Amino acid sequence: MTHKEFDEYLLSFPNTWLDFPFGEGTSVYKISHKETGEGKLFAIIADGSNPLRISLKCDPQLAELLRDKYESIIPGYHLNKKHWNTIICSGQVPDGELKDLIRLSYRLVNGDA
Repeated sequence: MTHKEFDEYLLSFPNTWLDFPFGEGTSVYKISHKETGEGKLFAIIADGSNPLRISLKCDPQLAELLRDKYESIIPGYHLNKKHWNTIICSGQVPDGELKDLIRLSYRLVNGDA
C-alpha cells in the first residue's frame, strides 16, 4: 500500500482525522474516543520512510505472534512495546492483513475490542 492508500483508508473510519502533533514528517491519525470525545491516536506513519513505516495498536498476544511471523513487524517505534507494533511495508505483510491490523487498532483505541 502507498502512503496515499493508507491515508484514504485510515480517514475512511468514522470520527478520524489527520494531525501533526510531532511536527511535519509524522502523520498521526486520531479518533474521537466514543466515551470521552478526546482525540486518541490509532495509527502513525513515518512520512518519507522508504519502505513506508506504520505503527498500530495491537493486542499484546497477537503483537508477539505477528513479530514472530513477520520480520517486517517490530515492536512499536517510540511507543509502548507491549501494545504497539511498527510495520515496515516492504511487501511481506499482505495488504488485506494490513487493513485487518488497521481495523483492530481503530477498534482497540475506540473501545470496541
